[in-house]
This record gives sequence, C-alpha cells and structure tokens, in this order.
Amino acid sequence: MKIRVNVMLKEGVLDPQGKAIGHALEVLGFANVGEVRVGKTMELEIATEDREKALAQGEAMARELLANLVIEDFAVEVVG
Repeated sequence: MKIRVNVMLKEGVLDPQGKAIGHALEVLGFANVGEVRVGKTMELEIATEDREKALAQGEAMARELLANLVIEDFAVEVVG
C-alpha cells in the first residue's frame, strides 16, 4: 500500500523559501498570488493491505523522522 506524507511549516513560522518564490512570481507578473508556503511530500510503499495500519505506521514515521514537530505539521494519507 502506498502512503503520502505531507509536511508543512506551522502557521507563524517564517518561510523564507516561500517568500522568495512569492516575490519571484510577482516579478514575473503574477500579482494576484498571495502568501506562498513551501513544504515537502514523501510517498512510501508500506508492506500491508490494512489501511489503518499503513496510516498509523506513516504517522509514526513522520513523528520520529520525517517532520520536525517543533516547527512543522504533517498529514498522512493513503494513495490510490
């Protein structure tokens, strides 16, 4: 089973990469773009057919390694 872990900076945490992208888009003429936030997405193949077990394992991996819980939030979903 494939899961996807999406990691984003928490609200209120400065996102300099997002600011730079937002500024570049404005310079390119995309003036209607508001705040830009940058995150990361990981897709993992889990050797189980149990949806709940896969989600729980993905959450455990995110808490232990994939996300910095001090400054990042994460969401886990089953793909497909």
